[in-house]
Amino acid sequence: MNKLKHVPKEMYMHYTEPQISKTISDILITYLPTVYSPVIVICIGTDRSTGDSLGPLTGTLFSQMNPLQLELYGTLHQPVHALNLEDYTKQIHKKYTRPFIIAIDASLGKHSSVGHIITNNCSIQPGSALKKQLPAIGDAYVTGVVNIGGVMDYAILQSTRLSLVHDMAAQLAAILFKTDRWLHYYRQNKKHST
Repeated sequence: MNKLKHVPKEMYMHYTEPQISKTISDILITYLPTVYSPVIVICIGTDRSTGDSLGPLTGTLFSQMNPLQLELYGTLHQPVHALNLEDYTKQIHKKYTRPFIIAIDASLGKHSSVGHIITNNCSIQPGSALKKQLPAIGDAYVTGVVNIGGVMDYAILQSTRLSLVHDMAAQLAAILFKTDRWLHYYRQNKKHST
């Protein structure tokens, strides 16, 4: 008899939806491992491209919220990008035992998808929109569709509106904050109940 396998399914919502931070964080929480594992957030991107700054801007906004449980990599001042992603990944696996990694990144999509935040419980392939060959990363991901994809993707990322990236990053930071506080509360209660 074949075992049934869980098939990951993307969930997406527009960043302006009123309940987006609660809805996406509730979904992220279901992805977290049931046994204790360090939970790492890697915000991927660079501040040298407006569209690709979604990750580092999210990391910066989230770091200002004083995370209690989620370990953060990738901010505007210390970005995680194509040139150092593999080094950071090695550092994380050396420092933590069985880390659960949530990857945050910008993406390109159809015109109707712009502004959507997407999550799934599988890895992502960073840099694929720009045809970069980077290793897949993450046990779960949250991406934001910042612009349309197709031809001249690099130029499209460069000309993405900063206001859209900023507002989406603020929502992503709120999602991470809710996830962080839930995890803190859960671990505190679990510690007191044993």
